[in-house]
Amino acid sequence: MKQQNQGLWTIKSFVIMLVVTFVGVPILIEGILQDALHSLFKNELYAGTATGFVMAAVFLSALYGLMVQAGDRKIGFQSFSKRHWPRILFWLFVLILGSVAIVVLMEWFGMTYENKKTASLQQDLSLFSFILAFVSAAVISPFYEEIIYRGFFYTWLKRKGGIVVGLVGSSFIFMLVHIPTYNTLPVNFLSGLVFAWVYEKTKSLLPSMIIHACFNGIAVILTAAA
Repeated sequence: MKQQNQGLWTIKSFVIMLVVTFVGVPILIEGILQDALHSLFKNELYAGTATGFVMAAVFLSALYGLMVQAGDRKIGFQSFSKRHWPRILFWLFVLILGSVAIVVLMEWFGMTYENKKTASLQQDLSLFSFILAFVSAAVISPFYEEIIYRGFFYTWLKRKGGIVVGLVGSSFIFMLVHIPTYNTLPVNFLSGLVFAWVYEKTKSLLPSMIIHACFNGIAVILTAAA
């Protein structure tokens, strides 16, 4: 298995995924495509959700191509022991408390934490828009983001520089991809650390996906209720 994985974890693979993450997706999808979708839907939430679906497809297609080329199609989807459930609940609680503390500090410094998609949901709140936002945030995003940022980036960086490099490096990348929503970046970095740490301790992407989904789902519910 170790020999099979070596093709996947080359510098070339890492550079390709960085280009997809910071050049291809931002320019072609979050830029050109999202502008076109916004003109079509006249709604930030609808355009953002549609863009998210396309982003997921592009990211997963690029990574799958690298995995096929390497001759290995496994990337952290193994089952996890039931004894990890307390750890999952604990780190979800830690993430919520940490995020609340960050938001309080941001408000204390006069910073806001809203973004265009949450504002759009609050302005045009309906059952359909709520379901759309919930599926996008609590299903689609956790699924592909954990595969890309923990399954690929964290694992690659960890193998090259150790756990600390993997944790900080993958979390930094995860934070940067949320630009230009600068007001959420501290929470994004903390989230990246928690998701990567849970992945490291459980050796499965599923627990980090669960925490990610619950955290985002709670955020959507609170946004709709605000």
